[in-house]
Amino acid sequence: MKKQAIEHTQLLVLSLLAGEDMYGYQMILELARRSDRTFEMKEGTLYPVLHGLEKEGLVEAYQQEAPTGRMRKYYHLTRKGGEALKTEKDAWEAYAGAVNAVLRASAGLDPA
Repeated sequence: MKKQAIEHTQLLVLSLLAGEDMYGYQMILELARRSDRTFEMKEGTLYPVLHGLEKEGLVEAYQQEAPTGRMRKYYHLTRKGGEALKTEKDAWEAYAGAVNAVLRASAGLDPA
């Protein structure tokens, strides 16, 4: 059976969690910061992605008290998630490299 590729949004979320465990709103802020606001994900997009990753065993969730005393749900990258991240990151870099090669090759051509 062929392994299904993860979506690009999932790749971004896994990449965020590779550095540290995060709660949802923290991920939204960090993704916007790292992408110079190119990716401004909404909660309605993020949480279904997180639930899907959790169902696949790529992330795990746990509750932890914040400094304010409020309980927050944090997400942690599993070993399986780390392996998926590496595989998909390599695939993305190969794809981006191929696109860039085509763009470079056509840079001198007249588009008319």
